[in-house]
Amino acid sequence: MSLSLTFRNFVENITRSWVYRRRLPSDFNNVPIFVTPAAGLKFLFKSMKKADPPLLRNVQELVQPGNVVWDIGANVGLLTFAAAAKSGSGGAVISFEPDSWLLQILRRSRSAQPANSAPVTIVPVAVASGIGLRQFNVAARSRASNSLAEYGHSQTGGVMEEFTVPTFTLDWLIDNQPRPDLIKCDVEGAEVEVFRGQMKTLTKIRPIIMCEVGDEQSDEITAIFVDSGYKLFDGEKPLSASSTVSRASWNTIAIPEEKCDSLVGA
Repeated sequence: MSLSLTFRNFVENITRSWVYRRRLPSDFNNVPIFVTPAAGLKFLFKSMKKADPPLLRNVQELVQPGNVVWDIGANVGLLTFAAAAKSGSGGAVISFEPDSWLLQILRRSRSAQPANSAPVTIVPVAVASGIGLRQFNVAARSRASNSLAEYGHSQTGGVMEEFTVPTFTLDWLIDNQPRPDLIKCDVEGAEVEVFRGQMKTLTKIRPIIMCEVGDEQSDEITAIFVDSGYKLFDGEKPLSASSTVSRASWNTIAIPEEKCDSLVGA
């Protein structure tokens, strides 16, 4: 084991239980958010402005006042509370997170939000291909790598804990929650399971989608979105006609074709 990896493991171990209050950048009204290094060492070593620049830029570009935003795989809620600040008191944010430890952090942040942010509903479930009960793995390293037991990446460093969580489909949730203008999905390899067959969501509601896509799932996710009439964009770049891609990338933005002109332009 290299010295740098040994030091990283040491830092991860001693900071795992830390939780502290930070503020999002001024573009998001400096709203407060509670974070933890257990969800990624970036929250220890980086300013909130640099914690995830592409994600914050995507929120800035895509979330409009009054929007309803769903955050699937919310983690500590970086997108949840940035989107709440952008959508404002006339909007709504629904935050889906099955990790019981991260849920308490999300709730602390929610209680600290100002009145001019959108109300945030925190739903303690996973989104998957069916309604039922599934095993959920908490990663031994960053909780950002948590996943349903069938998925996960090598960055997990093994499994620290496994427990049972309820799962629901997008189309079921569409009938039971405010319907989304935008969905962000970060589910560590289960993205195909989340979107496959969800025809009501993709063909009737037609939200904008921000999705983290692993290379193994890229071809199938591409087919799901393109066959449903979406155009794909590289979320690592500012949104423009030149950021169009033909295959889903790690940070994919999928926009319904009929919305592209107003959002992207020629």
